[in-house]
Amino acid sequence: MRLCPQPSQLVLALSGGLDSRVLLHLLSRFRQKHPSYQVLAVHVHHGLSPNADRWAEQCKVWAQQDAVSLYCERVSVHAGSRISLEQAARAARYEALAKYVGSQQYLLTAQHADDQLETVLLALKRGSGPAGLAAMPEVKPFANGSHIRPLLDVSRAELHAYADAHHLDWVDDESNQDRRFDRNFLRLDIVPALTSRWPGLRQAVARSATLCGEQQSLLESLLADKLNQIVAPDGSIALSAVTDGKQGRALVRLWLQRQGLPVPSKAQLEQIWLAVCLARDDANPCVSLAGYEVRRFQSRLYAVRPRQDVTKWQSDMSLDTPCTLPASLGEVTLNSHSGGTLRRPEPGERVWVAFDPSGLQVQPLGRAGRRKLKKLFQEYGVPSWRRRQTPLLFYGDQLAAVADVFVVKGFEGNECEFVWKCDHLH
Repeated sequence: MRLCPQPSQLVLALSGGLDSRVLLHLLSRFRQKHPSYQVLAVHVHHGLSPNADRWAEQCKVWAQQDAVSLYCERVSVHAGSRISLEQAARAARYEALAKYVGSQQYLLTAQHADDQLETVLLALKRGSGPAGLAAMPEVKPFANGSHIRPLLDVSRAELHAYADAHHLDWVDDESNQDRRFDRNFLRLDIVPALTSRWPGLRQAVARSATLCGEQQSLLESLLADKLNQIVAPDGSIALSAVTDGKQGRALVRLWLQRQGLPVPSKAQLEQIWLAVCLARDDANPCVSLAGYEVRRFQSRLYAVRPRQDVTKWQSDMSLDTPCTLPASLGEVTLNSHSGGTLRRPEPGERVWVAFDPSGLQVQPLGRAGRRKLKKLFQEYGVPSWRRRQTPLLFYGDQLAAVADVFVVKGFEGNECEFVWKCDHLH
């Protein structure tokens, strides 16, 4: 079992199954020899099985036996039209685990050689390229630290033998026998036949996965400089600088991967390239994927999380006090700031924030004449999907500023600044 090269905190994802149960035991023995390492376990309670409560209690017992602190995280799992129950559970699980992995800390999961073989076979079934066939890396960045899979060169049979030798018990998830799930079908019916005929298949597939990973890493390093040149501060990329289709699709894939988004399949990537990247200039194309959309505006490509309608929302604000926005749109603050762009509100003047641009006509500072806000959004290059998601600052019943866009004439000054903090994916 390989671990991180220096003492740190090790966070074990403990499901209670055979694999993670063995890894818990190995970690407890490892810590006895290396007490400078801190070890804790996290059990994610998905609530998908009638036995989920019992599994959580059993994990607590095993953690206590091995003197490892255990934390239980309950998550809600929601599958959708473009995401399976397995994918949704996995996403919820890793989101919960990320909270425990800080800088220079390590998440340990118990995937093994049979899991790697199954992952490669599933990638082949999907028609994946080198990135998909690279399967699961032994080490990769995760949250603020790293994700380590120390058992990738160990077979399920070897783990079973270890558990028997040390008189370990574990929980069995009844869903693992459901052949409707592709991975279970491979595990129960296909992999035993393959490895019986070719006993060295696990090792051979692992070598192929490593080689594919090296090829993909080389490709990404060659593309990195190009991508850095075309990415804007708001996270979008300039399509005008991309002329070659093969390079363009690879850049789009790397761009999405860098944002931590689910990487599209080959068919989805082709759809993004043809329907969005190559759409006519006056189009407003969109491709919906698992949890996000890819859109284009003014020859730039954006990755956008779908947001709820916030046009009826509004909130009063106080000077120098952050105001939390709905729908994960961040926060806004009217800061007292010498050298700012806004005047200070008059005593008793109501200050509030909203999102609905309907019917508003204003004159931006430095512009001649009043225009409808809808037209001004177009002129200032605000993408269509952001126009009802951009905070509007009001003094009294008059629009004073549009966050990150302009200040309205008559409200200019040097005493305040309207600041919007939000991630790029909006």
